[in-house]
Amino acid sequence: MKKKLLLKSKLSFKLYLFFFSLKHRFFIKKKTYSQFGEDLIIDSFFGDYIGKYVDIGCYNPIKYSNTALLHKKGWKGINIDLNPTSIDFFNSCRKDDQNILACLSDKKEKVTIFFESEFSALNSVNLENSKNFKINQVKKIETETQIFSDLVKDRFDFLNIDCEGNDYKILKSINLKYYSPKLISIEVSEENKIDIYNYLNLNGYELLEIKSLSHIFKKES
Repeated sequence: MKKKLLLKSKLSFKLYLFFFSLKHRFFIKKKTYSQFGEDLIIDSFFGDYIGKYVDIGCYNPIKYSNTALLHKKGWKGINIDLNPTSIDFFNSCRKDDQNILACLSDKKEKVTIFFESEFSALNSVNLENSKNFKINQVKKIETETQIFSDLVKDRFDFLNIDCEGNDYKILKSINLKYYSPKLISIEVSEENKIDIYNYLNLNGYELLEIKSLSHIFKKES
């Protein structure tokens, strides 16, 4: 309720973002920021290496973030989300990153985004997602999808995809032979598991570890 009231005033929301950013930079020190400890596996894989990430469906720069630990170590990257509020948070906390408001898919088309709220991790273009999580009230917003290659030009080291049911559509639009990330974490369900595994295997990736819905793949040597 407090967060929803903040959105009614631009000034109060800007103040909220300011103090959120201060807390993130100076007071939040955690061993892991991911929902299921995925970032510990990611951090162990890269060790002292400092690279670049692309986080699709980034949601929040701290909560449930698979890239927060990397960012605190000096990594930089691109964060993409369909929620304007999420991008506001990233612009506040990660000014040195490129933070993009966009709804990605495998082709450009008009779609409906089903919003639970401006602060929800469950906002999606997939109506089934709302049904699966028993979300009774959603706000519908019309938008046009964008293509990954139009937004990301340079190669990077780590790819994170968490897009509430739209994960495979986005994955198959990415030319992994060109971008060639060393590690990929993607949300997998029973509906998209075979497609995701087949696509990644064909592009030279093998499963490293599974943490709940997050399946982590590494580039084969």
